[in-house]
Amino acid sequence: MRRLKTRAQFQAVLAGQVVARTPHFVLHRLTLGSASTEALEPGPAALLFPTPDAWVGAMLPKRWAKRSVTRHAIKRQIYHRPEWALAAFDGHAHVVRLRSGFSTKAFPSAWSEPLRLAVRQELAQLLQRVSGATPAPVPEAA
Repeated sequence: MRRLKTRAQFQAVLAGQVVARTPHFVLHRLTLGSASTEALEPGPAALLFPTPDAWVGAMLPKRWAKRSVTRHAIKRQIYHRPEWALAAFDGHAHVVRLRSGFSTKAFPSAWSEPLRLAVRQELAQLLQRVSGATPAPVPEAA
């Protein structure tokens, strides 16, 4: 798995299709080597995505996750999902975008155990919808 780093990479993937949604996240996908990547600006897709690996990016606007602790922890959850290593994700670029905030009444702490589990469960649902594989079990809070 490789991470998206440039604005052009993110824009190219966001111009692709939405393949899955959960209450808080949206997963955008761009198939590498397709006709849509051939027409990308400002250059050929080979420059944006030089290898046919799985490419992953995370967009967490301050609008939906105001505290940096929360944004960084959610990014860690996104980038460390074992599902990205599955063959179903090779040859595709993905962006996981936070589309709504987590309730501060339900999760008062910036990064509590219940919030961590809620994020993990939604990410597992998101990736399971795309890969078709059964998600790894999420440990319950003690």
